Amino acid sequence: MTSQLKEFTSSAARPLPVILLADVSGSMAAEGKIDALNQAVREMLATFASTDDLRAEIHVAIVTFGGEARLHTPLQPASAVKWSDMVADGGTPMGQAMTLAADLVDDKDKIPGRAYRPTVVLISDGQPTDSWQTGLDRMTKQGRAQKADRMALAIGGDADTDMLRRFLNDEKKQVFVAADARRIKDFFQFVTMSITARSRSANPNEVPQMQNPFDLDRV
Repeated sequence: MTSQLKEFTSSAARPLPVILLADVSGSMAAEGKIDALNQAVREMLATFASTDDLRAEIHVAIVTFGGEARLHTPLQPASAVKWSDMVADGGTPMGQAMTLAADLVDDKDKIPGRAYRPTVVLISDGQPTDSWQTGLDRMTKQGRAQKADRMALAIGGDADTDMLRRFLNDEKKQVFVAADARRIKDFFQFVTMSITARSRSANPNEVPQMQNPFDLDRV
């Protein structure tokens, strides 16, 4: 009976897409940052997978950028994700990652019209090393991607907070800051709370204005 109920919930619910853009450049290997990021994403996925609602089913895709941008985890229900840890190496092709994410949001075979408004989350500890302007424009000025909700985390003092603010493209929003690897978990717990609150709300297209219980810095 439980499995039948889950099948009914899954078929009736509309997808709520969450796309994570994760910096896995070489600098993320230092000071435990990539390990903290992997652990935080695993915990987020576990919470999403256990969040059942007749209205929304949380789907997750993960785009990594380190040396090259690639789809590390194709978009699928969080409960179906078979996680493999991300490995840090290479430069920071942030623009390529934003282009990949925008292409995914615009693909109606992957994200149908009935899906709720996607959330795109960008995490980085450095400066982009590619020609990022095209990717930023794709994410903020073109197609369905420009209407996505966005969140951003700067890790450490070398992150390009100006670039992350441009990615947010919203004067009311601020970039979250994790001074060190330990705060990455706090940011992901906040993301998890925000998304699960949306999935259970009367209108999951609306992004709730949530207090920051983890006292994360913002810029």
